[in-house]
Amino acid sequence: MEDIERKELHIMPPQMVVNAAVVTLGALAIFLIILAVSALKEFRFIGSGVAASNTISVSGKGEVFAVPDTATFSYSVMDTAKDVVTAQTSVNTKGNAIMAYLKGQGIAEKDIQTTDYSVNPHYEWKQTICPAGGYCPGGKQTLTGYDVNETVTVKVKDTNKAGELLSGIGSKGATNLSGLSFTIDDQTALEAQARTKAIDDARKKAEELAKELGVDIVRVVGFSEDNGGRQYYAAKTMAMDSAAGAQSAPAPEIAMGQNKITSNVSVTYEIR
Repeated sequence: MEDIERKELHIMPPQMVVNAAVVTLGALAIFLIILAVSALKEFRFIGSGVAASNTISVSGKGEVFAVPDTATFSYSVMDTAKDVVTAQTSVNTKGNAIMAYLKGQGIAEKDIQTTDYSVNPHYEWKQTICPAGGYCPGGKQTLTGYDVNETVTVKVKDTNKAGELLSGIGSKGATNLSGLSFTIDDQTALEAQARTKAIDDARKKAEELAKELGVDIVRVVGFSEDNGGRQYYAAKTMAMDSAAGAQSAPAPEIAMGQNKITSNVSVTYEIR
């Protein structure tokens, strides 16, 4: 009779099965955590960019010219009297008449602004006369009255009327007419045009420089802008007839010119 070889079937105890499963699951969990952390690190830097090591920087300039649409000027009304009430009455009467005239000429109330109103004592220095004749050392300061001054700034949306208005308010007692300037009320769109020209100028310079260096431009890694402010260039002269009355001075010829809006940019490009 052939001997039948018997093999023993070893069955792992239940507790060992549980322990093995726990170890396997733990290892799997650790692996998944490592993958998640790695993914989060990659996500964190998506879009943040990597600091470029090879770069070139160029500057660009853009200019836009436009005829101004707003005129601004200032004037004062002043008087001196022995008492405050008299001086104020004189200034207020002339000042109110000038404001009424401006409003009658179509100037909106919001475009007329009082920027200063002051009342100051007026003194004179008197030298003492000696009994023997001539002037003795010393003297005294004597109050002789009060100075009242009102300063107003006016914004004119119709620039063609600037000369006429200057003549008109002068005939009504305004003095110290000053600060006449022409601006563009809203030049946001013009600034954008100047910026676009400046960026195009910088791009062309960068392309030429890259060609000379034998490199390729990859991307923009830095940008800054400096608005050069307004500059004024005389372009035409306006001649206007005075409509303020027979006693008014002829309306001055106002050179309105045109404004130049400037944008200066600096652009840094990564190269390879």
